[in-house]
Amino acid sequence: MQCRIGCGACCIAPSISSLHKPAGERCMHLNADNLCKIFGQAKRPQVCSDFKAAKWLCGDTQQQALDNLIHLEEQTA
Repeated sequence: MQCRIGCGACCIAPSISSLHKPAGERCMHLNADNLCKIFGQAKRPQVCSDFKAAKWLCGDTQQQALDNLIHLEEQTA
């Protein structure tokens, strides 16, 4: 699955410890169009580079992706 342009759920729902980003808050590197401003750059966290969109996780909408990622974040907190 390809990421949905403008979704940004993976940059909102999970915590990103290397950026001190709490779960549920927008990443400081997410622009107004929900695109990563540091995509492809060396300073992008490894956890972000390793994330791969998948139908079971991202669903059909941004809201489904947020719901699924929030659920996983809660299960692993």
